[in-house]
Amino acid sequence: MLDAVPGRSNAAEPLALSDLAGAARVEGLEFTEAELRQMLGNLKEQREALSELRQRSFPNTLLPALRFDPRPSGFVMPRATPSIRWSPPSKRERPFDSQQWSFLGVADLAGLLRSKRLSSEEITRHCLERLKRHGPGLHCVVALTEERALASARRADREIRSGQWRGPLHGIPYGVKDLIDVAGMPSTWGVSLRTNEVATADATVVRKLEEAGAVLVAKLSLGELAMGDIWFGGTTRNPWKPETGSSGSSAGSASAVSAGLLPFALGSETLGSIVSPSTVCGVTGLRPTFGRVSRTGAMMLCYSLDKLGPLARSVEDCALVLAVIRGGDGQDPTVIEAPFNRPDPTRARQLRLGFLELDFQKNYANRSNDLRSLEVLRSLGWQLKPLTLPKHPKGVLYSLLSAEAAMSFDELTRSNLDDRLVQQGDGSWPNSFRSARFFSAVDYLQANRVRTLLMQDMQALFDQVDVIIAPSWSGNQLLFSNMTGHPCVVVPNGPLGQGQSPSLCFVGRLFGEGDALAVAKAYQNATTWHLDQPPGF
Repeated sequence: MLDAVPGRSNAAEPLALSDLAGAARVEGLEFTEAELRQMLGNLKEQREALSELRQRSFPNTLLPALRFDPRPSGFVMPRATPSIRWSPPSKRERPFDSQQWSFLGVADLAGLLRSKRLSSEEITRHCLERLKRHGPGLHCVVALTEERALASARRADREIRSGQWRGPLHGIPYGVKDLIDVAGMPSTWGVSLRTNEVATADATVVRKLEEAGAVLVAKLSLGELAMGDIWFGGTTRNPWKPETGSSGSSAGSASAVSAGLLPFALGSETLGSIVSPSTVCGVTGLRPTFGRVSRTGAMMLCYSLDKLGPLARSVEDCALVLAVIRGGDGQDPTVIEAPFNRPDPTRARQLRLGFLELDFQKNYANRSNDLRSLEVLRSLGWQLKPLTLPKHPKGVLYSLLSAEAAMSFDELTRSNLDDRLVQQGDGSWPNSFRSARFFSAVDYLQANRVRTLLMQDMQALFDQVDVIIAPSWSGNQLLFSNMTGHPCVVVPNGPLGQGQSPSLCFVGRLFGEGDALAVAKAYQNATTWHLDQPPGF
């Protein structure tokens, strides 16, 4: 654990009026000398209370009493539609060259496994071999779960041979971002301080995937404490340009899927940690609605923002994974039970689409690809309604995120252990955690009022449309949609490895992943960008 040790503290020194005046200036406030003198008594008591509080040590996963619910006033949960029965492709033949297995997605592998043209043990050994061969160069693997994986694969083969097919993920290998617990293995969170912190139980998402017959083969890298692509093992690499980083913080998950080392992986997002590496590495990523997936057994960064989701080869694969990992476990109180409507191609044409017109008019790197993508959607029969995001102050929302992250790692800051992190830049966590100490509780609560207004305004947009098309990085949609808890699907929409990061974002209504997935799947059916493979892998 990141236990507290003697570190930054001057609680024994009495406060002077100049201390209060300086602190007030940091907050942008000004008090008279009489007012400052009157505050001394209260602040002395407050410091004593804080000193008592800081004698306590809290587990990272302990939630505060404040609970975030993404549903604004008047929200109506999407109704369940008739269930669409999914069947694996039955006509695909077993590829003669095992190298071709590397870039098969979940759906194709499921067809080969169920028809017994391929065994889970064969594909699992293939993934393990590729992880061993390419993982060190990409710095994307923290640890392999080889013994567990082979046992799971053999069990899957026995069950499939006997007709006990559990579903699309049965026998499919996958990896998890190393902030998700796997029993008997360390969860490092990307920092060397935790290499001996062995988890005692599987995270809920791992348990659900195990029950679905999926085969866990690896724990994958993440940037330190879920920031960026730099961790204690190096910089995770982008398979399309190995001299560059993969982005993060779901760095290893994106890199491994992109390089054909795994069919899918789980990542997490607080503010772009699925969208960003998916964009850079050219994979399809799904950030579910906040509250859709239990986070039990996963590191907490920001309790009102963290979301777990899949990265895979296609929209269809992401939908198959979400169908398994969604829902609660009785342990994560933020989970909201809601129907998940699988992508329905017959319903997709009836969906109302909007696009963030002003954002697409800006001058940004991927604009030409994005504009062509809008034309693809129009050619498929959709009329795109121009929309504009509401205007709200961004700075306080970023500060809100920093305050929650600083809470999660309070002891790291106060113990000086933050000095042992690799990343020490102005924008890195150590500086962010320290600076967040000066964002007052009053301001945090006021920032959440801004968030409430933002939630109401976003709901007003979704009263007009079902899915919003947006640039992945340009504009405010990434910040705003994470703050409101809306889901999004990000897909590659241009050539990779040419100096830009081409992707397009489909933002759905709260708990409307099925609609966003349906539109994104129609786009992928009309294009081939998601089928591209990085050279050398």
